[in-house]
Amino acid sequence: MNFGAFIIGDEILSGKRADKHFARLAELLGERGLRLSWVEYLGDERARLTEAFRRSFAAGDVVFSFGGIGNTPDDHTRQAAAAALGVDLELHPDAEREIRARFAEGKMPGEPGATGPSAKQLLLGTFPRGVDIIPNPFNRIPGFRVRDHHFLPGFPQMAHPMAAWVLDTFYAHFFNRQPPVDRALLLTGPGAYESALLDLMERIVADYPALRLFSLPSLDDKGQRRHLELGVEGDAGLVERALAEITAEVERRGIHWTARP
Repeated sequence: MNFGAFIIGDEILSGKRADKHFARLAELLGERGLRLSWVEYLGDERARLTEAFRRSFAAGDVVFSFGGIGNTPDDHTRQAAAAALGVDLELHPDAEREIRARFAEGKMPGEPGATGPSAKQLLLGTFPRGVDIIPNPFNRIPGFRVRDHHFLPGFPQMAHPMAAWVLDTFYAHFFNRQPPVDRALLLTGPGAYESALLDLMERIVADYPALRLFSLPSLDDKGQRRHLELGVEGDAGLVERALAEITAEVERRGIHWTARP
């Protein structure tokens, strides 16, 4: 199962606001033995969002979408998701209940005595027909989910607990209780180049398809080559076997190595 993310907002693409979703989602997945496969940043442009959602709905990945589900004119995520699904928008009854309860509590900013939401405020619960809501523990204004896509607010303090709830509620059967390990060698000297080691890398990838091989050249501040980090990630037993083969071949070629700390 692949996990991906859309991070939406003109303010992020313009640099006015720093993205905090990518790092936290990767962390949430890593804590559960999962990994993020892809991330795409998009502006508040309805046609582009619609096309992106059509593509991701067809792909069958688990997707988290952050941002653009408010009720202001620059929020297009709800409408784009509906267009991608080919359905209308409608006030979701569960979302309406949460929003009415939220206003009855009198906790909406600037409205301490509110006893009910306005029609414009109920737009916050107007979602594509046929979706389920995602509860929001911060202020009860929900997100929504459909076809393994999870649409969350742009505010990290709301979105990140909601993403954790989604993972624990719907995807616990994918959790790897023994998180993958990674081991690597730091190669230096003549022959410690990616181009010179392609045949070895290709052999390891072919012989150990369950592992992820990585090759990371490193340069110092002057642009001079420091070392090549070559390693594998995955099941501990397979990692040890693959790394032993890499080490033996590196030594046969006379390349100096040290174990990565």
